[in-house]
Amino acid sequence: MLGVERWRRGVVTRERDWVAEEIPIAFVYHGVPHAVMLATPADLEDYAVGFTLTEGLVASPQEIRGVEVAATGESAEVRVSVVWERFSALLDRRRNLTGRTGCGLCGEETVEQAVRELKPVGSGVRLGAAELHQAISQLGSLQPINERTGSVHAAAWVVPGKGIQLVREDVGRHNALDKTIGAVVRRGADPAGGALLLTSRASFEMVQKSAAVGVTLIAAFSAPTAFAVRVAERAGVTLVAFAREHQHVVYTHPWRLELP
Repeated sequence: MLGVERWRRGVVTRERDWVAEEIPIAFVYHGVPHAVMLATPADLEDYAVGFTLTEGLVASPQEIRGVEVAATGESAEVRVSVVWERFSALLDRRRNLTGRTGCGLCGEETVEQAVRELKPVGSGVRLGAAELHQAISQLGSLQPINERTGSVHAAAWVVPGKGIQLVREDVGRHNALDKTIGAVVRRGADPAGGALLLTSRASFEMVQKSAAVGVTLIAAFSAPTAFAVRVAERAGVTLVAFAREHQHVVYTHPWRLELP
């Protein structure tokens, strides 16, 4: 918490205020630095697993051998070990990048690296519209960091018939998504067995990361981009945006969202 001066209707008061934290997070694979991202220093094991999967550094969770977090207070190093074949490929495309908060394509050297060819997702899950809107109404109460600071994004994994199963928060929307996907995988579940609910806009990278692990339905609170819509259409992903408690807009593959 920080000491602040709050001005309201001409009156100044001295108060204590919660502020969301962000620190540099260095991803290191077998001792080789790969990326530095700015993120909220929580759930970093989840973040490492999700980032490694959604960035295409491995093909499956089984290729991740271990994750170790070393934090210093103002930064953290996340040490990830993967199977040797994947590490060799990682060295071939090695890049050191500094990612701004929520950085999506920062540091990529070619279009091919940034826009990966995605396999079409499977048939996946179907979600009732009523279930979706119930999850939307519940998500705010499951965001403790945002409740205190008002400045972080969240991603939730919603399983049909069971509702929201887990939520992760971060100052960066990509980071929140990676943390959620990592958390799903670390609990031994398949991300394709649920839908993703995002408090952010639905940009291309959010769709690409989700589709990379087989997620078939994404619902975002804010708008999509045209690029995201095209990628979702090609990958077979149902993309919902402007998701509110009593409304939504479906942009691609509407058959997975079941109306009353």
